[in-house]
Amino acid sequence: MKICAIDIGSNSVRLMMWADGKTLYKKMTTTRLGEGLDKSGVLLSGAMERTAEAVAAFVAEGRAEKAERIYAFGTAAVRSASNSAQFTALVKEKCGVEVDVVSGEREAFLGLSGALKGADGGIIDVGGASTEVTVRQGGEIVFSHSFGIGTVRIFDGVGRDLGKMKKFIDDRLTLLGGKSFPSVSFCAIGGTASRLGAIKNNLTEYKSSVIDGTQLSLSEVEGYAEMLTSMPVEEIARTTICGKSAEVVGGGAALLAAVMAKLAISRVTVSESDNLEGYVAQALGAEAES
Repeated sequence: MKICAIDIGSNSVRLMMWADGKTLYKKMTTTRLGEGLDKSGVLLSGAMERTAEAVAAFVAEGRAEKAERIYAFGTAAVRSASNSAQFTALVKEKCGVEVDVVSGEREAFLGLSGALKGADGGIIDVGGASTEVTVRQGGEIVFSHSFGIGTVRIFDGVGRDLGKMKKFIDDRLTLLGGKSFPSVSFCAIGGTASRLGAIKNNLTEYKSSVIDGTQLSLSEVEGYAEMLTSMPVEEIARTTICGKSAEVVGGGAALLAAVMAKLAISRVTVSESDNLEGYVAQALGAEAES
């Protein structure tokens, strides 16, 4: 069975084509759906329009690839906006697909499922409007929380000033104070992790096979935060794979570093398997039970 899955995030829309138990390929386009959301509480009309167009383009690609199932799910920006119903209606109007709006807890579980596939470990998923931290030990989830902070919210709140970012981030991660999982290996998933993995590997174009499994130390992530908040946005866009995410990726690095520091994590592994794989696994499981 061939499946097309679309993750509608706060910064980017991502496509995964999947068949016979494996990911065939992924694509991503940056639309900044969550732009201005932290201050207004609503999705802006321009952001909704460009995001819905991106979803429709990926749906068309899925149909051209003869996918038997097409799924689209929305995360933090969609679930937290007061006008989310207007956005999901716009997507349905443009391509006929219903958007499944997932909760923060479910988003965390999907990321864990996709990255670890049932194994013990932890995940850190830095997104555009939320960040999920989940830990499984002995087959049981011992910690899981979705924090209402992400790359777009950081940029909208304090711009690219690293000092202000650190205060902004710290104020929103208080629940991590005193938490420690010394025997747990952590994966980092999502757009920020992929972009930092690409930068470490000196990639100028996205190559999932190279990025997957990249190790990032805390000191490296802190260094990337300093570098990416001091470089001109134009230079970041020109010399890395960050493109339209150039102005927010520094905040993502600062946020990942802050989570690692609070949990006393010295190193994370970038996983290119994430909530897209987790969503497909859950959808197929639900289908099998019905």
